[in-house]
Amino acid sequence: MHIPLKMDLRKRKQMKNKLTHLNDHLFAQIERLGDEGLTPEAIQREVGRTKAIVDISDQIIKNADTLLKAASLAKEIGARQVIPLVPMLETGKTA
Repeated sequence: MHIPLKMDLRKRKQMKNKLTHLNDHLFAQIERLGDEGLTPEAIQREVGRTKAIVDISDQIIKNADTLLKAASLAKEIGARQVIPLVPMLETGKTA
């Protein structure tokens, strides 16, 4: 299914998740796993949750890597702005 470019760009502008948010989620999960008050059943649940988070994180990182490579290629061929191509890396700061 093809999504028109204009629609795709509007969705990207609304995206609020950044790679820094992924780090926050990963560290929060590490903290949950380290909770010494967890029952064996709760530990098993958290381990399952951790595996799911890791699987999704891997895909997010692969996607970001692909976007970064595309932005790098765009820059090589003369694009003036590449950050809009990689919304996951936006920091809100202007340089």
